Amino acid sequence: MATSASPALVTYELTRKDVSGPFTKRIPPRMERMARLSRLGYRNAVEKLAERFHVSEQLLRRLNPGANFRKAGTALVVPDVGRSDLPDAVASLEVDKSARQVRALAPSGKVIAVYPASIGSGEKPAPSGMAEVKRVVHNPTYHYDPKFAFKGVKAKRPFTIAAGPNNPVGSTWIDLSIESYGIHGTPEPGKIGRTFSHGCIRLTNWDAEDLASMVDKGTKVSFEGETANTNDLQSQ
Repeated sequence: MATSASPALVTYELTRKDVSGPFTKRIPPRMERMARLSRLGYRNAVEKLAERFHVSEQLLRRLNPGANFRKAGTALVVPDVGRSDLPDAVASLEVDKSARQVRALAPSGKVIAVYPASIGSGEKPAPSGMAEVKRVVHNPTYHYDPKFAFKGVKAKRPFTIAAGPNNPVGSTWIDLSIESYGIHGTPEPGKIGRTFSHGCIRLTNWDAEDLASMVDKGTKVSFEGETANTNDLQSQ
């Protein structure tokens, strides 16, 4: 088993930028109402920092009992999320629907990065076969078409939801050569791998950003296995 001499936790001092926002304090649950907002930002500094350090808000608070997350200069204990450079170039991606994972592969076929994912559903299964990356969009807006017919969305006309990490596709969109299909982030990282998606491939925002930094236009994407169908998952 691989080991590291580096500490798992480090100290981080809050900056003015961390605590000043701008934040979006109230984000409605319905997509039609989200479309009325000018930005889908973080709700507060705790949510922003939790994503930055790849943990839940609850764990961040437990690591720092009594900490003032609204004051610059506050010292926090956080996970060390630094990563060394990948040992190999990324040649292709493999989307494993059964394992609910996205894997980055070297030219040799060696797996060099693995990301937990929510992939399709029984109602809207993910595709099979091959695709490729068309482009990467950072800080994307979200465009809803009534033909998607998402559960709980009653709008009969298309609408657009503004950009921001709490946008339905999160902070990053990796567009694939399948119409209206991509790999993207999410405003609810705790549900990754535990719920279905509306058909696309959903990662945490930090994993979507990490993956986006490694792919280029034309990177091949293969879909393997079958969409998971277990009782502990629910469509989201």
